[in-house]
Amino acid sequence: MKKDSNGVCLCPLEGIITTISKKWAMQVISALGHHNRLRFNDLMSILDGVSPKSLTDLLKELQKKGLIRREAFPEVPPKVEYFLTDDGKQLCEAIIPLIKWAEKQDDLRQEICNPTCKSTSYSSK
Repeated sequence: MKKDSNGVCLCPLEGIITTISKKWAMQVISALGHHNRLRFNDLMSILDGVSPKSLTDLLKELQKKGLIRREAFPEVPPKVEYFLTDDGKQLCEAIIPLIKWAEKQDDLRQEICNPTCKSTSYSSK
């Protein structure tokens, strides 16, 4: 384990950075943190522009990493909901300061925000 100049080991970040640096990962964590439980099509709507395959693959990876859970209900038609695990909730709380910081960076902010993000506010948390 290598330590930076402040004596903090950065090795544990490698695994989580690999996971959350994937496109849409932080948005999925954030959406589930804001809405508690969402169905696949709800996530598709919130993440305007994600392909069904990309979202499916990402949800499987986030489940494998223990950040989200998938609950299937024995109904016809089938009903599946996704929600954050305790680790996922902690990660969501940890990324809120990053989101707030990014909102303040004029040179990093996208020119056009996704319309669904206007309803998400982190100022109350």
